[in-house]
Amino acid sequence: METIRKYYRIGRSEISFLKFVVEAYDGTAMVRTVDPEAGIVALHIAPGCEALVDMILNDLKKEILMEETNRSDRWI
Repeated sequence: METIRKYYRIGRSEISFLKFVVEAYDGTAMVRTVDPEAGIVALHIAPGCEALVDMILNDLKKEILMEETNRSDRWI
């Protein structure tokens, strides 16, 4: 099965916090740092877990600045 990828720009100092929170929900998603200087992360979301991950991210947006961004070829 393929994961669903979404890309976000967040504060560099928040990357480990995001990773800790998201990966605490075992099996739902994995966070990968794509560009640490720009604060770009990729979420690899397990099929069927999109609604749960959206709920987690909406709650996190109350605590940290996070914006969804489009995939770019330079972030491989």
